[in-house]
Amino acid sequence: GSPAASPVATVASPAPSPVSSASPSPSASHLPPAAIPLRPASPGANPVDLLAWLFTPIFWLLFNALVVIDLAIEAVLGQKNIAIAIVVLTIIIRALLVPPFRHQIVSQRRMQLVMPELREIQRRYKGDRAKALEAQQRFYRERGISPTSGCLPLLLQFMLLIPMYSVISQGLTNFNPQAMTPIQLGCDPAPIIDANGHVTNPCLNPVAFGIDWSRPEILFSVAGFGVSGLAIISAILQLIQSRMTLPPADPTNSDPNVRVQRQMILFLPLISIAYGGILPAGLFIYWITTTIFSIIQQYLIIGWGSMFPILGWYPDFARNHKPRFPVEVSAPLPLPDRAGSAA
Repeated sequence: GSPAASPVATVASPAPSPVSSASPSPSASHLPPAAIPLRPASPGANPVDLLAWLFTPIFWLLFNALVVIDLAIEAVLGQKNIAIAIVVLTIIIRALLVPPFRHQIVSQRRMQLVMPELREIQRRYKGDRAKALEAQQRFYRERGISPTSGCLPLLLQFMLLIPMYSVISQGLTNFNPQAMTPIQLGCDPAPIIDANGHVTNPCLNPVAFGIDWSRPEILFSVAGFGVSGLAIISAILQLIQSRMTLPPADPTNSDPNVRVQRQMILFLPLISIAYGGILPAGLFIYWITTTIFSIIQQYLIIGWGSMFPILGWYPDFARNHKPRFPVEVSAPLPLPDRAGSAA
């Protein structure tokens, strides 16, 4: 997947945000969002406010988990490090979500293994869509395959991505997010705003390893377009993840839709680069970590998958590789017994 969720702002944005600023007085209306204390979002009269309110509990959990991890890092290392805290939080999240993602990978792999049989069913019932659909559904039940198993992990990713964006872009920039946590943060009593309108005294320190993880990380610019090194790394890792899950190339299959699907799977990860100059660096740390976790989980279940060959290179370590937890499907039943005779 790619971190292509719509940016979420504290105020003056149509996108839902799990947190909102306190209503500014007329004299404070010129303040940047980070200079107005964060408050939990409340359900308003429009769908955007309602969606923001629904995301508030997830924001609260992620924000407080990040604060606790950051304090634990300080106890161990002697100083806080928000980058390490984001990595640790991401690993904890993905560890908790191992079961649904494993189910997704297994079902996807099973679907690839039985694809020749599915094509045979489609061939036998060509021209009779109703019978073909009935035969396919029966086939899925017999082989223990769920075609919709990938929906839940995708939904979970979306439900975590928007609150995580808000935690990084708002929770790490605001001078007083105390209302979002029972932990005493010791925030400054008033914001300090520089000439560029940025709050220079956020309550949580967003800087680690010399990078402000609450803002975009720009490696260089091309024609005014910011290019992020983290976005490039994220795109490369997503490309690896996508190649591993691709079905093996079938030269006998001339379906143009299959070819377009393979091209889209390989192209979509590159979209991450387009967001490098917009999204905060901390979100790419989250996405890089979750992608590495996915690659490891896929490797244990499907091995290298369709990762190789690359430009004709097929290393020995990838040939005949046996995954640690291989996916198996039950032996196929004779097609006439399973799907009935062709009409």
